[in-house]
Amino acid sequence: MSSSTAASGIDPIAEAAPLSLCAREPHVPADRLVAEMVPPPRFDSVRFETYIPDPNQPSQTEAVRVLAGFAAGLGGAHALGTGKRKLFGFGKAPAKAPAGPRGVYLDGGYGVGKTHLLASLWHATPAEPSLKAFGTFVELTNLVGALGFQQTVRTLSGHRLLCIDEFELDDPGDTVLVSTLLGKLVDAGVALAATSNTLPGKLGEGRFAAADFLREIQGLSARFRPLRIDGEDYRHRGLPEAPAPFTDEQVTKAAYATAGASLDDFPHLLDHLARVHPSRYGALTDDLRAVCLTDVQPVPDQSTALRLVVLADRLYDREVPVLASGMPFDKLFSEEMLNGGYRKKYFRAISRLTALARDAKGLVEA
Repeated sequence: MSSSTAASGIDPIAEAAPLSLCAREPHVPADRLVAEMVPPPRFDSVRFETYIPDPNQPSQTEAVRVLAGFAAGLGGAHALGTGKRKLFGFGKAPAKAPAGPRGVYLDGGYGVGKTHLLASLWHATPAEPSLKAFGTFVELTNLVGALGFQQTVRTLSGHRLLCIDEFELDDPGDTVLVSTLLGKLVDAGVALAATSNTLPGKLGEGRFAAADFLREIQGLSARFRPLRIDGEDYRHRGLPEAPAPFTDEQVTKAAYATAGASLDDFPHLLDHLARVHPSRYGALTDDLRAVCLTDVQPVPDQSTALRLVVLADRLYDREVPVLASGMPFDKLFSEEMLNGGYRKKYFRAISRLTALARDAKGLVEA
């Protein structure tokens, strides 16, 4: 029995032991990576009609209008009679794309509803789900790693639409890879939509200054129509401050009392994430009802921090509440990290973990 379990007075025989993320080492087949390229559970039911624009931010209303028109225009944008494109099939070559930009790029800060709008575009596009793909930038690069570049092109070139959420280029290799991939998909007739916190011409600014890198960015930028979305983070709009961390005993007791909850020591979890590829973090959270963490501490280095960002994204997508003891989530990343090239990722992680911490309050109050 762990010291935290003993201190909480829990009888492990009386209550089922919680799960442990550190005990999970999922292996995800390539076909699952493709099949799961749909809006995450949090955005299953969102539509343009359910997006509530801030009346003080006219760009939000304008974004809904532009995207609805973009979706409607995709009805004839790709070959309607080509049928489903099998994972490892070749099939009929798709029609060439019309001239001009083949994508929209949603630019805005944290929590203005970009993912809501991107998922709404996916739902509104008149095509079978098998002809539409939705994933984060990291999931797209993981797909290339799993299938290989040429097979990824063949798999996605039969699609009507590819939506890429949280488009952030973290190294020149990924820049060249994704720029080349999207260029081939556009040539095949695939429409593109993406979200990010930076205008496409500004991607990579403050991270890399190499001429080749900037040239790749500009070429990629030309494929999108930028659509600015202003506003404040809706997760903080009129909501209470993030709850203070609970005690180890409260977190442990809640984990034992909640069916489907996991319980892990935070430093041990960070070590475990280094042994699991980020493409598997979604599978790592399969069937979880809640994540309970003890002894939350500031992350020790940038590599660890970036892995935690991916886990936070997967938990947020799946609406898994996070109950924690130790340091509050806004203390996870050092000032140096928050002022560095990956600051947008870290602020997004703080925002999302804070929202999940609010969702978890009821586990203790119950």
